[in-house]
Amino acid sequence: MIECARASGAADVCLTEVHSKGGAGGAPLAKAVVSACQDHIAAGRPFTPLFNNDAPIEEKALRVATRIYGADGINIHAKADRQLKQIKSWGYGSLPVCMAKTQYSFSHDPNLLGAPAGFEIPIREFRLNAGAGFVVAVLGEIMTMPGLPKRPAAADMDMDENGNLLGVFG
Repeated sequence: MIECARASGAADVCLTEVHSKGGAGGAPLAKAVVSACQDHIAAGRPFTPLFNNDAPIEEKALRVATRIYGADGINIHAKADRQLKQIKSWGYGSLPVCMAKTQYSFSHDPNLLGAPAGFEIPIREFRLNAGAGFVVAVLGEIMTMPGLPKRPAAADMDMDENGNLLGVFG
């Protein structure tokens, strides 16, 4: 992968081992990102956000859809509109937005492979993640990861004195 990236013109390539080494495994990537940002600014191309932090959620979703995903616009379904109104009434109307979409495309449709153009993104649901400080816009008919129950199964996992795992699903 590193050779392929360099052959494609990547200036700085590094291995990230976050999964196996935690934060320390991500340090080389973090340093490379900071370096790339500094190079970008030094070249006279400062970062310009897509929107102000206090912009409404629907404006943020529209900007991501049109400027990043290449969509013509968004279509907020009735259920999502009701959820958005509730989120705003609770005082969370300007939180950051995360777009949950298919991994196959810059769209909501797994059949529109790659980076399609000329489509409208349906937002079927807005989910408030108040503790994390963002709202998820669920696009199209995707399945998201389920949340944890009140008592996660991991709370009952253990290891006996012989190194045998206990409470693990078999």
